[in-house]
Amino acid sequence: MRALTPVREGHVQSRGVPIFWEEYGAGDRTVFFLCGWQISHSGVWKMQVPYFARHFRVLAFDPPGNGRSGRPPGGYDHDTIAEHALAVLDVTDTARASLVCLSRGAWWGSILAARHPERVDRLVLIGPALGAPLATLESFRAVRDRYEGWERYNAHYWRARYPEFVRFFVEQIFAEPHSTKPIEDGIAWGLQTTPDVLIATTEEAGTRTPLGDLLAAVRAPTLVIHGTEDRIRPFGDGERAHAGIAGSRLLALEGSGHCPQIRDPVRVNVAVRDFLAPARLGRQRWPRAVARPRRALFVSSPIGLGHALRDVAVARELRALLPDLRIDWVAQDPVTRVLEARGEPVHPASRLLASESAHIESEAGEHDLRVFQTLRSMDEILLANFMVLHDLLEAEPYDLVIGDEAWETDYYLHENPELKRTAFVWMTDFVGWLPMDGGAGAGETALTTDYNAEMIEQVARFPRVRDVALFVGNPDDVVDVPFGPGLPGIRDWTAQHYQFPGYILPFEPRDLADREALRARLSLRADEPVVLAAVGSSGVGHHLLRKVVAAWPHARRLVPGLRMVVVTGPRIDPASLPPAAGLDYRAFVPDLYAHLAACDLAVVQGGLSTCMELTATKRPFVYFPLRNHFEQNVHVPHRLGRYGAGVRMDYHETDPEALAHAIADGLKRPALYRDVETDGARRAAALIARLL
Repeated sequence: MRALTPVREGHVQSRGVPIFWEEYGAGDRTVFFLCGWQISHSGVWKMQVPYFARHFRVLAFDPPGNGRSGRPPGGYDHDTIAEHALAVLDVTDTARASLVCLSRGAWWGSILAARHPERVDRLVLIGPALGAPLATLESFRAVRDRYEGWERYNAHYWRARYPEFVRFFVEQIFAEPHSTKPIEDGIAWGLQTTPDVLIATTEEAGTRTPLGDLLAAVRAPTLVIHGTEDRIRPFGDGERAHAGIAGSRLLALEGSGHCPQIRDPVRVNVAVRDFLAPARLGRQRWPRAVARPRRALFVSSPIGLGHALRDVAVARELRALLPDLRIDWVAQDPVTRVLEARGEPVHPASRLLASESAHIESEAGEHDLRVFQTLRSMDEILLANFMVLHDLLEAEPYDLVIGDEAWETDYYLHENPELKRTAFVWMTDFVGWLPMDGGAGAGETALTTDYNAEMIEQVARFPRVRDVALFVGNPDDVVDVPFGPGLPGIRDWTAQHYQFPGYILPFEPRDLADREALRARLSLRADEPVVLAAVGSSGVGHHLLRKVVAAWPHARRLVPGLRMVVVTGPRIDPASLPPAAGLDYRAFVPDLYAHLAACDLAVVQGGLSTCMELTATKRPFVYFPLRNHFEQNVHVPHRLGRYGAGVRMDYHETDPEALAHAIADGLKRPALYRDVETDGARRAAALIARLL
């Protein structure tokens, strides 16, 4: 799922070729993104478009040969591609734009700036491919017995082994460590074109104007960005562009490769934004530090309403310790519903966040969610949301940021530690990405190991990023398995790098102990057995709810007088579920824990918060972890096992009748669980308050 969809898109016929374009955002000024060689398309700007569309009107296009543009047999010289770009400006009624160009796109942008200066406001060249070609035509056309290294840049090799070339080339683009996701994306983009297209782009590369004359004719203010470790185009290409364009600036990204806009997107976004829109003079306001009110910003993950409820509990305890503390929230639906129901102030910037819940729902199967892969595929959404936070903290002073499983905040602060402006508290209830596809030789094991290794390296290199790291639980709640082959054990590492306030409940169990009064408040009779089914805050659980509904007639026969309440949550419409006589559907309830405490048995997914709330209130429950969800299949069962809580079942091996029998059996089984501590929120607040 994309972080932002275009407000307008279409094709323009240019020299008989359909050229696809997209328009995002709005504003008086336009930024036009020009991608590079046809081994990619406008997807290379996925980390830029959502951000810049908040500040500018944005255009992007697919050059001929890839994406949704045509694939003509010829016409791949730089002059022709520049004409296609000009056609996009014309069809979108764009009189003038700033051009941001990648790699080979630097030719097209430079041509437009030199020949049509009235159309170009500013020019940004990223990794400009303005030097000698990667191979001479003689070498490119040569037939060899073997092709090693850059000998693969060869027409015959491409026709015979094109996928292997794409992988080789993309791995050279992303030479930075821990680049598995950009490499996957790059390969996917490369496989959307053909070797014949790329051969034509190589054979026809050129322009009627010598490079020196072209650069000398550029009058638009120009920023050149080039990675010093670029394996595709040497840093000298960037220096050549800088020297050739009068008054240009050169930003050297030390250690970066050929596509820093993907691998170092925060740094690129900020640099390009500041170049395109220099700070305007005028009236400004700056309050002296000691005169500012004490403020904290809570970034609460939308993946599970349990995060929001425990965060509100921590916020309540923080205010008790520091009555003058103002806490604002950056959150998105459905978390905002919980916050608004409790009178918590949601910062207006929250409306700019891209939906993580919608993305997760789009990736889910039937009670199946590869949550690790889902997080990886959410990279552009996470970056877009971090940029919202970045701009907010840039504009407003806060004393503290608290991120509860705000993965993008923690990751990009470690990637850009110089951008950290205030104290940062990190909270999570699990540590370690774990594979769900088998043994050490499986593909996901290599990926989770790489992600874990990157996190370990970041924390070791920049311990100052996390001023406080809180594990929501106790040391023994951490799984005792390694992060991956050759990496330390998760429990030992976590003990060294986290503090443990205990589990954080959003309520005091004794306040719910009067079950008769509680049931009366929730319109439940005291003398009826009540089963409650709930599946959390996303729409992923609708398959489980359907199975519960199908089990209802069987369960009612097994348990006379049974009442079943189905809480659909904030993102499932009760009307989308089958009607069933006697079944009580309830939509979003902001205090689900009260309903859980009131029931005699619960049927739930494997989310930690719901299961721990049932454990704390000593309610019997059966839980169905989502298939391929490593947290629900490994981390949560480990913790529940310590408390002796819950009966684990497999959705795909349980039919409605078997579920009905499990419900009937569960109603007879006493809940002999260990007690859950009730002072976790207070202890967490005490650890956080030291920073204030």
